[in-house]
Amino acid sequence: MPITLPIDPGANTLLNHDPLALLTAMLLDQQIPLERAFAAPYELVKRLGHDLDARELAAYDPDALIELFARKPALHRYPKAMARRVQELAQSLMEHYDGRAELVWTEAESGRDLYQRVAALPGFGDQKARIFVALLGKGLDVRPEGWREASGAYGEDGSYRSVADIVDEDSLVRVRTYKQQLKAAAKGG
Repeated sequence: MPITLPIDPGANTLLNHDPLALLTAMLLDQQIPLERAFAAPYELVKRLGHDLDARELAAYDPDALIELFARKPALHRYPKAMARRVQELAQSLMEHYDGRAELVWTEAESGRDLYQRVAALPGFGDQKARIFVALLGKGLDVRPEGWREASGAYGEDGSYRSVADIVDEDSLVRVRTYKQQLKAAAKGG
């Protein structure tokens, strides 16, 4: 089953066919609505005028990249910080994966290895790495042995905890409801 978020169809197509776009979207998924985060790589492609390329992003003039992120409408609530993070991600991919984002998961030997590879990327902590492993397994059928265990609760079938569980508007509402319940519980009510 491909990734089918309630965003522009062109953005979904990009996420399903461009591993760097998918990693970038997941990186940007913080402090903004997930629809905006996962549509941002599509907008970045339009602003660049061509597909994303890790080599180009890694070497991009930092101020020019910030300008691309900040151009209205901004790609993120924090365009300067997130442009830097995207560049750091691209630089890491160049250093460890020859610029090929898909090697993060196609060369993973197990779910645990996949999790460790993702968690080692700039901007990916424990929770984001687990969600991304679940997104790969549920949305792109990237399922090395132990992927569900490596993704923790995010890998459970029938759960509505994260972007990995969103396939339409209804599932988006269910994920948002779950997150609201977590926030309420954390606040003690």
